[in-house]
Amino acid sequence: MTKYLFFLLVDVFFLLSPIMAEQASAPHSAAWSGIIVYSSCNADEAFNESRECFLSAPGANLSLYDDTNRVVYSIEPQELAAGHLGDSVTVRGTLAGDTIHATSVELMSIGLAVGQKAPAFSLHDQFGRTQTLESLKGANGTVLLFFRSADW
Repeated sequence: MTKYLFFLLVDVFFLLSPIMAEQASAPHSAAWSGIIVYSSCNADEAFNESRECFLSAPGANLSLYDDTNRVVYSIEPQELAAGHLGDSVTVRGTLAGDTIHATSVELMSIGLAVGQKAPAFSLHDQFGRTQTLESLKGANGTVLLFFRSADW
C-alpha cells in the first residue's frame, strides 16, 4: 500500500510540474515605474543620468529605466511612450523577456500638489508617540517632509 501511494504521488508530481511551470512563465499584468530613456542607454548610464540616454541614436527606441531594479526595459508599442522622453512614468502592461507590452504610460506624480491638503494620518514618531496631522499643526501651518533612504 505504501509503495502504491508513493508511485501515485510521483505520478501526480510529474503531471503537475509542466502545468505549474507554464503558469509561472505566463505573462501577467503589472506596473513598472521609472524614466523614459533611449534604448542606446544602458542601466549604468541611466543610473548616472548620462546625457547619452536622452539623445536620439540610429536605431534607438524609447525604453523604460526602472531605477528600483536598475533594469532597462523595451516598450511596445512605441507610440505610448512617445513624447515622454526624460519623464518619470508608470508603464502598465505585461512583461515578455525584457519587453513591456504596454497598455498605458502615465506621468508619475510624487507627493501632494502645491496647496493640496494632506490626508488625515496617524503614525508613530521616533519616540513611539502617536502623531497626527492635527498634533503636528503649528500656528502657521505644517510642513511635511518625507525622506527616501539613499539606498532604497
